[in-house]
Amino acid sequence: QVQLMESGGGSVQAGGSLTLSCAASGLRDNCMGWFRQIPGKEREGLATIDRRGKTNYADSVKDRFTISQDSVKNSLYLHMNSLKPEDTAMYYCAARGFWACGLTLQSSAFQYWGQGTQVTVSS
Repeated sequence: QVQLMESGGGSVQAGGSLTLSCAASGLRDNCMGWFRQIPGKEREGLATIDRRGKTNYADSVKDRFTISQDSVKNSLYLHMNSLKPEDTAMYYCAARGFWACGLTLQSSAFQYWGQGTQVTVSS
């Protein structure tokens, strides 16, 4: 059974930093990604990483966010810098059913999801 559990969300002031973590179980070496969603809007793909460490980022975050993974801990991370109020959202960890990520940041391409962790950035 695949389980993804996010942690690390919270409240931060604009310009600050935050690191999200995702503990994965029931899978290994799958393509992993981070998404976010604001109520009433579609889920937005932020970054993906495959088992070789190849990453892909959305233009909106590529200069501020960094995705990484720890294969020993089977964990995924999102390091977020220079946070803006518009980064306020629920953040989700997700996994595909296989190792390849390609260039997709579409939520429909990911089969497994965590429950999410809230990030709030105040001005």
